[in-house]
Amino acid sequence: MSGRMSGRIAIVTGAAGGIGRAVCERFLAEGAGVLVTDVDGEAAAALVKQLAGAGLPGRAASRRLDVTAPADWTRAVQLARRRFGYPDTLVNNAGVLAVGGVDAGTEADWDRVVGVNQRGTWLGMRAVMPAMTFAGGGAVVNVASVFALVGSGGAIAYHAAKGAIRAMTATAAVEYASRGVRVNAVCPGTVATAMTDALPDELAGGLVAGTPLGRPAQPEEVAAAVLFLASHEASYITGTALAVDGGYTAR
Repeated sequence: MSGRMSGRIAIVTGAAGGIGRAVCERFLAEGAGVLVTDVDGEAAAALVKQLAGAGLPGRAASRRLDVTAPADWTRAVQLARRRFGYPDTLVNNAGVLAVGGVDAGTEADWDRVVGVNQRGTWLGMRAVMPAMTFAGGGAVVNVASVFALVGSGGAIAYHAAKGAIRAMTATAAVEYASRGVRVNAVCPGTVATAMTDALPDELAGGLVAGTPLGRPAQPEEVAAAVLFLASHEASYITGTALAVDGGYTAR
């Protein structure tokens, strides 16, 4: 590996599986210090042990993090500072999904999905931006979805939350550009993760059928896009929403 994240310090949320795990593996392989966080703290700790045995050049630590809890964010930033230094990279990846249309979704589902996906992303940026600006700059990558870009029907809360992430990404990019912080989003299509596996077969099948490449993405393919946007290779890119969707939004 080329060490594209050498000397960088990252916080990754929702890191115990799927896209988050792939991002942690890639960042560590590229030489970063990574705070692996997840609402399942035991799973985050277990992942760090696995990664330590893989001989990757980066360093990792873990912490339980409920992205909807401001105090958890404060403690996560403090731990990252103690273990590695001021964080200069944030990947807001934690997310949940609920299926339910405009007249079928429940208030409980709305609160949960918007709370984790939308509010959690805002709280993460709010918590990390002071450290990033003190360190002289950095990069935020928010994991949105193709459903921030197009409608599908049947998942109103998820669309609302992911669309808000796209809007918050653009807003934060403008606000923090003068302080050396770039803010971008990736918008994955169907990805082979546990979240996708939990979808009804007819819905998951329809998403793949609507993808020109004819298959779901692997988490590592999304992680590659996250790595690019976080790295210095994307030094003139901010405020963008990069579709990693196999052509789903091109139709």
